[in-house]
Amino acid sequence: MFVAKSIAADHKDLIHDVSYDFHGRRMATCSSDQSVKVWDKGDDGEWRCTASWKTHSGSVWRVTWAHPEFGQVLASCSFDRTAAVWEEIVGESNDKQRGQSHWVRKMYFIPSLVLLSQYGNFELPYSTLTNTDNSVFDTTGKNCYDIKGIKLENSRAHPPMIAVGSDDSNVTYSGKVQIYEYNENTRKYAKAETLMTVTDPVHDITFAPNLGRSFHVLAIATKDVRIFKLVPLRRESANSSGPTKFEVQVMAQFDSHNSQVWRVSWNITSTLLASSGDDGCVRLWKANYMDNWKCTGILRGDGSPVNGSGHAAALSAVGVPGAAQMLVGATSAGRYVTVL
Repeated sequence: MFVAKSIAADHKDLIHDVSYDFHGRRMATCSSDQSVKVWDKGDDGEWRCTASWKTHSGSVWRVTWAHPEFGQVLASCSFDRTAAVWEEIVGESNDKQRGQSHWVRKMYFIPSLVLLSQYGNFELPYSTLTNTDNSVFDTTGKNCYDIKGIKLENSRAHPPMIAVGSDDSNVTYSGKVQIYEYNENTRKYAKAETLMTVTDPVHDITFAPNLGRSFHVLAIATKDVRIFKLVPLRRESANSSGPTKFEVQVMAQFDSHNSQVWRVSWNITSTLLASSGDDGCVRLWKANYMDNWKCTGILRGDGSPVNGSGHAAALSAVGVPGAAQMLVGATSAGRYVTVL
């Protein structure tokens, strides 16, 4: 049973994204008012805004937390085509600030090819941002196309990978999803695979957390929900330096939203997938022991279960944290965040 609660976020414009930290005790929201807010969950279960600041000179489309091993770090991207990395610092410069925290900008850059547009999704590990030249794609422009989603897969058993989704109408690019793999020798990402079956505009894309699997699972939001399985193929030579080749399998495909799907998000154990679409509902998907995926729940924007045909406002954000609570979404018709 889910219990829904709405939070008046006090943003001055529409909320575009919400994100939990690793432990599910902190939450970040971003808005067209050019600001990011950080929320902490108290011992009484109430969410309180502990920080709010202007981050960009345009609408802020996405915000995401770094892994806690890097400290309290946030990344944000904006319509002004910039991305920024923010770190929480505990003030010690004087008695007035002692013990108080504030957020400072640690990095501010414009990726050479990535167009951070309305549905652009920015998620890179803090170590990647600080240890490389920030050029993860071919800077000659050969692989440049309108990007709508970027997700990084970081697994101890596999090289880092980035999945890139596009809504480019250019017929030159027959596949809307590209998979890039990091090469330690060249310190660059090289294209490893193209999902040729994805020909519709991609709105969101995300890897399932890898807790030791020998393969990768990728969820894509387009005109429907699609789940792909990427199985690495054995290299012909142990000394081969090229990117890994994959056997691509379609695990599931759902058109239950009967509309465009805008966001997909996994829980931390990759056993549950949440999707949101223009039907105004969040749908929860789960696989049984035979790997058959089925819808296990449908929630309206206010968190109430769907028993009839009524729908709430179209959802623009959905997230699934690692803790017990679940973020349902920020509605496109208001400035509230609903949590379960």
